[in-house]
Amino acid sequence: MTYKAPLADITFALKHGAALTSAIEQGLFGELTLDDVDAVLAEAGRFAEEVIAPLNRDGDKYGTPFKDGAVTTAPGWKEAYKAWQAGGWNGLAAPLAFGGQALPQIVNAACTEMWHAASMAFADGPMLTMAAIDALDAHGTDELKKIYLEKLVSGEWMGTMQLTEPQAGSDVGALRTRADRAGDGSYRLKGQKIFITYGEHDFTDNIIHFVLARLPDAPAGTRGISLFLVPKFLLKSDGSLGARNDIHAHSVEHKLGIHGSPTCTMILGDQGGAIGFLIGEENGGMAAMFTMMNRARLAVGLQGVGIAERATQQAVAYARERKQGRAIGAKEASPIIAHPDVRRMLLTMRSLTMAARAICYSTAMALDRAERGADQAAREAAHAQASLLTPVAKAFSTDIGNEVASLGVQVHGGMGYIEETGAAQLFRDARIAPIYEGTNGIQAIDLATRKLPFKGGAAVAAHLDELRGVVESVSASNDPAFGWTAVRLGDAVESLARATTWLIDRLDKEPDAVLAGATPYLRLFGYATGGCLLTQQALAAIRLGADAPARIAITRFFAENFAVHAGALERTVVECAPGLLGADAALSMNG
Repeated sequence: MTYKAPLADITFALKHGAALTSAIEQGLFGELTLDDVDAVLAEAGRFAEEVIAPLNRDGDKYGTPFKDGAVTTAPGWKEAYKAWQAGGWNGLAAPLAFGGQALPQIVNAACTEMWHAASMAFADGPMLTMAAIDALDAHGTDELKKIYLEKLVSGEWMGTMQLTEPQAGSDVGALRTRADRAGDGSYRLKGQKIFITYGEHDFTDNIIHFVLARLPDAPAGTRGISLFLVPKFLLKSDGSLGARNDIHAHSVEHKLGIHGSPTCTMILGDQGGAIGFLIGEENGGMAAMFTMMNRARLAVGLQGVGIAERATQQAVAYARERKQGRAIGAKEASPIIAHPDVRRMLLTMRSLTMAARAICYSTAMALDRAERGADQAAREAAHAQASLLTPVAKAFSTDIGNEVASLGVQVHGGMGYIEETGAAQLFRDARIAPIYEGTNGIQAIDLATRKLPFKGGAAVAAHLDELRGVVESVSASNDPAFGWTAVRLGDAVESLARATTWLIDRLDKEPDAVLAGATPYLRLFGYATGGCLLTQQALAAIRLGADAPARIAITRFFAENFAVHAGALERTVVECAPGLLGADAALSMNG
């Protein structure tokens, strides 16, 4: 089965879950109308279905052959990218001044979900180019923007993000790539980078690498890191391609999944030093890179949503067709979707996917309000909300992508373990998302240690107030179709509130306890927030008369099957530290 863009679910989640309708009515996006949004999403969905999705399986089987320093992508992929470029998709949310369309981040987020659902390996490269555009636009000099930004926005050139080194993974401050000042204002870089997505490929003539490196006199750790723009080809005075820069791919990795995405080891400085140009200030590279990374982290969260959506579609279709056993009361073999345990798996897949989508779209809307809010106070409040939600969007959604893809294999039974159905590929592809762009453990630590105490906890307090408001609304509806939704979500929100207070109170005096509880806390945050956002959509569906029974059923299932875990997660947060930190003996066991 191929992919079908779920435009009805996506547009409802945008308009009534993430409040795009009210934002447009408020004039947040100028002259943009809901009809405009619908048209963009419909065309993005068509491109995902008709152009990208048919290439997904071929990319998985073909991989990225590497010979003489060059990568060859799968047949049809280069042509698909040219169609992508011609469609202007790379510049959807990019600035008008450099050829972009300046559409909202939330619209770009919905498109990003569809493109990654169609083929995560294909969409990886454009995703990083979009993040590079953000970093260069925010931190680059006017000269660098003039030279490079328009071609990145148009998709004529692509960008990469180069952080990781053999000894510097999550600990970025341990990187050793060196940048020496040259007399002309440029720099010469020497070092090695690993796991570089689309570090070499045949989509574009030039590749613009964004590389973290350290100056000779830089302070230790992350305070001594600078960001450099390092083009694959240097440019002549007329802007045409000139000499090859001293940066090249040494090899490509052989990976569990996303086989169609070239993951490269990159070498800089074999011939004296790759020429690079400073982005931002010397030793200020982390600030510039985080602009790139935070957008990429939301996009990776949307990868999780996209994979989960495609796995769900495929599992539902298979369950409707596959006949095994007789359902209660049936006289002959029934489609497996009639069996309660299969229905439980499918509802689990559907509800988790929709909750993760809702969190990601709310994060994108917060980013838009942070950029376009009516006044400074509104922009600052939205920025705080976006900062709070970003690690949850990345980690919760990619965990969900893995869990849903795994259930997709299970629904298929033995055929799910066979490559020809495609369920196994989704499972393999999903596995990288909790690892790259900051592991999910790092996201949980960021949430617990940086985002919760931000401005005295004001952002998380405001978020909890919003969640309580949703609980009050569903309780006031008195609609019996919701079952125990109000009670279960109310309990989940209060568990989240108590766990939040517990973590903030111990940040200074018991930091190990905070770190030990960070990951279960993030899952608790995701359940409480996802459940409330689904409830918002269900209440909107009742008001609008728009498929309300289905949305209420999804909301109720989520509340009664996942929000109920909140109390246990709260206890894990506040009680796990002694057992976890004192587990040396258990970890020393060798059987």
